[in-house]
Amino acid sequence: MSKPTDLVQGTLDLLILKVIALEPMHGWAIAQRIHQISGEVLQVGQSALYPSLHKLEQNGWISSEWAVSDNNRRAKYYTLTKAGRKALEQETAQWERLAAAISLVVRAV
Repeated sequence: MSKPTDLVQGTLDLLILKVIALEPMHGWAIAQRIHQISGEVLQVGQSALYPSLHKLEQNGWISSEWAVSDNNRRAKYYTLTKAGRKALEQETAQWERLAAAISLVVRAV
């Protein structure tokens, strides 16, 4: 049986795009924000987060630049691109269709 923190494949990309649409963030802050917004249910490990960030950057959906974080350390900050905003809209619509379909099956008598 899957744990509640297991994410449907592809869902992490959507969550990352949504979180950095709010403001540019570095990797650790992205993981923390997802954890916080999900009511501390979802935990994103580095082994899943950074490959996803690299993929999103290769797709042109996010860009990155080095800056100094709040705790005075160098960190790579990720920002949503114009193409990323469009992808976020499309991914959100797809997720909503999928979630609605799954709900129909789960609630079927």
